[in-house]
Amino acid sequence: MGDGGLSVVGQYLFAGLAIGSVYALVALGFVMIFRATNVVNFAQGEFAMLGAYAMVTLWQGAQIGYFTSMALALLIMAAFGLLFELTIYYPLRNRSFLPVIIATIGASIMFQNGALAVFGPSPEKLRPIVDTVGGTGGINLGGVFFDYQYVVILLVTVVLIGLQYLFFEYTLLGKKMQATSQDKDMASLLGIPVAFMIALTFIYSSVLGGLSGMLVAPIFFVTHKMGATLGLKAFAATICGGFGDPRGAILGGLLLGVIESLGAAYISVIYKDAFSFLVLIIFVLGRPQGMFGEKVSEKA
Repeated sequence: MGDGGLSVVGQYLFAGLAIGSVYALVALGFVMIFRATNVVNFAQGEFAMLGAYAMVTLWQGAQIGYFTSMALALLIMAAFGLLFELTIYYPLRNRSFLPVIIATIGASIMFQNGALAVFGPSPEKLRPIVDTVGGTGGINLGGVFFDYQYVVILLVTVVLIGLQYLFFEYTLLGKKMQATSQDKDMASLLGIPVAFMIALTFIYSSVLGGLSGMLVAPIFFVTHKMGATLGLKAFAATICGGFGDPRGAILGGLLLGVIESLGAAYISVIYKDAFSFLVLIIFVLGRPQGMFGEKVSEKA
């Protein structure tokens, strides 16, 4: 393969890692809520959709500055995450996992239709971050065009992962949240406010989802259905990585992004969205516990 071929592959890898980073952020939201409540939040993808719409409304609609709009949108998503926890999860917290899952699916449908009613069916396009400072949309290095929006996505993902690691490993609040996710009853006996920790987890997951939507909005069109697509692919990434493991969510998201990019380039762009689910099927059949999951055997 010549230099031209390598640069083309590098271009697809770069784009795949950037899109995979978005899947990883949404997948981290899945993992955080699952670890805290033992329930899958199927409305996680809609958090990304709502965050994107909040950014479009504040920055391009209200003409507020970009970073101010982002800060306000993240505050809105934090409040939304708390409201979601109080109205969807909290009333069903003592029930089995099935009613909660059904409630999150119902909430997802409600958010999609609510966004359709408020914003209409026409897709919105969020201007990329480079528009805030002017200049070109990227830089060419070694035959690979590094789009600034893709670079921003990768950098934000790396910084968030690093900050999350430091938060959970070296802060008291992070350790309390980890203890809650591992054993709620024991955490309660140790004096940890479990309900507050779970509420913080929902807030954090909502902010993560909203931020991922803001980052990917300049690449995709913002529609009421974008959250469903992101949510499904992030869910597939979570399964492939090993449900409940943050490392698996990150690597699973990056893996699916790269496979999707290369598959669209070298196999068929028409079936681009199908490649993620093909990988999911392969993992379910060959390694159902995921990359980092532990194999659990049942006693007879």
